[in-house]
Amino acid sequence: MASESGSGPAVTASGPGSGPAVMASGSGSAAKIAGRRPLCVLRGGGDLATGVAWRLTRAGWPVVVLELPEPLTIRRTVALSTAVTSGEVSVEAMRGVRTDTTEEATETLGRGDVAVMVAPSLAGLEPLRPDVVVDARLAKRNIDTSIGDADLVIGLGPGFTAGSDCHAVIETMRGHRLGRVIWSGSAQPDTRQPAELGGRSNDRVLRAPFAGTVTWQAAIGDLVAEGQRIGQVGGATVRAPFDGVLRGAIADGTRVHVGLKIGDIDPRSEPSACWEISDKALAVGGAVLEAVLTRLAQQ
Repeated sequence: MASESGSGPAVTASGPGSGPAVMASGSGSAAKIAGRRPLCVLRGGGDLATGVAWRLTRAGWPVVVLELPEPLTIRRTVALSTAVTSGEVSVEAMRGVRTDTTEEATETLGRGDVAVMVAPSLAGLEPLRPDVVVDARLAKRNIDTSIGDADLVIGLGPGFTAGSDCHAVIETMRGHRLGRVIWSGSAQPDTRQPAELGGRSNDRVLRAPFAGTVTWQAAIGDLVAEGQRIGQVGGATVRAPFDGVLRGAIADGTRVHVGLKIGDIDPRSEPSACWEISDKALAVGGAVLEAVLTRLAQQ
């Protein structure tokens, strides 16, 4: 049973004021954060991870995001992973910039921006000396995260056990427990059911009917009508299941396998929301910030 009691275990500039200062340590180009504000590394740069980064950077913490060379993000307009292919991205006054070396990452952090690196693993990040590692890949299982990866290791959602493979787990399921910090135990198990939005659940998620390359005739933010052709995969047409707005769509030209999530229709038909961090992402981000502050208070 998950426990929250006790004190826990022994894109543009990000908000008011200047960005976090970075100074070189005594060993070459290794980065140290001035005033010991912890360097936070997020494994994954999707929309939930971006909510985490937004909360952290607003509080003044420097953030590095690690992503795949070909991100599979759906809500690309509010995802730092978009910087991998575009070079940079701005999400609600937070700027993410692709950096290819730890030296470039240090410079980016010094400007108050988020450094986005193509790095599927933590290998090679030793010069940055991360204090906090957040597994934000939402794989619903622990791929390779270890409690020894940093002074504070946090897992988002199911697949992690606080006290075993990480220090804290953040509840990501919508409902009463969303955004709670779990210091002992696990988050609620994956239901394999998309959260309900505007009375829609399973049918709001677009999945690849065949393996192949995705091409779109509609763009994120477009209002679409039931039955409208909005894209295709491997020669098969993808149609809107109901009236709404195309809230998310995997990058055009991405090669996908059968059943992979490739898009998201929002029945609430509010195009402006496509460029805003979701309430869920903000709740999860606030929980990560709470966990970081809890650790600092204990030290």
